[in-house]
Amino acid sequence: MLNLDAVFKGKKITQIGLGLLGRGIGDAAFLARHGADLLVTDIKTEEQLAEALLALKQYPHITFHLGGHRDEDFIGRDLILKGAGVPLGSPHIATARKHKIPIDMSASLVARISRMPMVGVTGTRGKSTVTYLLEKVLQADGRHVELGGNVRGVSNLALLETIHEDSFGVFELDSWQCQGFGEEHTLLVDGIQQGPISPQVAVFTTFMPDHLNYYNNDLDTYLRDKANIFLHQSPSDTLVVGTQALPALEKYKKRIQAHVIVADEKTVPSGWKLRLLGTHNRYNAGIAVAVARSLGIDDEVIKTVVENFSPIPGRLELVRTVRGVTIYNDTNATTPEATQVALTALTSERKTGGILLIAGGADKGLDSSVLISAIQKHTKRCLLLAGTGTDRLLAENPSLDVEVVTSLKEAVYRAYQYADEGDSIVLSPGFSSFGMFTNEYDRGEQFIRLVAELE
Repeated sequence: MLNLDAVFKGKKITQIGLGLLGRGIGDAAFLARHGADLLVTDIKTEEQLAEALLALKQYPHITFHLGGHRDEDFIGRDLILKGAGVPLGSPHIATARKHKIPIDMSASLVARISRMPMVGVTGTRGKSTVTYLLEKVLQADGRHVELGGNVRGVSNLALLETIHEDSFGVFELDSWQCQGFGEEHTLLVDGIQQGPISPQVAVFTTFMPDHLNYYNNDLDTYLRDKANIFLHQSPSDTLVVGTQALPALEKYKKRIQAHVIVADEKTVPSGWKLRLLGTHNRYNAGIAVAVARSLGIDDEVIKTVVENFSPIPGRLELVRTVRGVTIYNDTNATTPEATQVALTALTSERKTGGILLIAGGADKGLDSSVLISAIQKHTKRCLLLAGTGTDRLLAENPSLDVEVVTSLKEAVYRAYQYADEGDSIVLSPGFSSFGMFTNEYDRGEQFIRLVAELE
């Protein structure tokens, strides 16, 4: 086991971004348990973070500066622990850099401290399914797996308390978390890897426009963050790339040192029968198969897991069949392309009936043309949740035959009212959740509760 007190005790750490999903809360609790001089700062107010603060009440020595950030909290510290989504141009991060304060993020800090072998999975779409598939395959092969990264409710730092010499990390890494792997500095303690790092096995599933509101419409910056997952690999490492993402990585071709494996749906043997719907999920499974094979896992072990793997929550998850109507939760479809893929998958599985789509939400600055085409091609009816994304969609396509609703409850009950036996209802928004919901998980949980109430 790691001597974590030796790493963190007495270290002056500023955690920027506490959040509401549990990861930041768990990280703060971990640092407090191991003696860090911890200061937590967040733009959200004490009232907005009431639940998080209650969870940390047992650690009275944490200092909180909420409702905004102060420059002095980023000077004279040993480490700035940056939360996901903290703006690229944050003046406070710039202050820390100016004063040569190390900056890191929880997932990359775990990789540096633990030095455990790790599979890191990134990509615009498919990374969650690939991550959870790999977790199950590795467990079936008898390995002790530490699941982390962009996993709801999982504190990455707290994983350091359970990691041992036989542990194998499987981390889902969004573009923000990949930033941390590219940082030049980290906590200055002997034995911790300094400078940029990458997982020993890097996985890049897909690449398409996303988070452009965060990246100021600069797709190259978005790709550059994600590229940290492979840019610092050595020739003994492995990079598994999905065919869809391959063209995007061409610009980095000369900088890739790892052994490259290309995978897609054809990587899955034709005789394997998947529970997952759609060609896109066979593509995801193909990437997982390629990774597992690169780790020396037998095909029979892989086949058993892949064939029995069910959709993870929020990704074409079958919630219920009622009155002959199948109802799916695809709340994690937060881009137009993701909704298009879901509708295509449901259409390909259907023998009769139509699709009633619940979509819409907050704008991310993405091109919605593929969503328009998918609505017109695949849906029987479409109900759009009110939001800035919906407003722009309708402004750009005034003749689109859809209904706008002011609540998810209204959307569910209308869709159910319109549905006939053999139809499917799917929540696949194509936009962010902010405005009407706390996050996409809140949106999905509300949807599941409403569906459970249908008679």
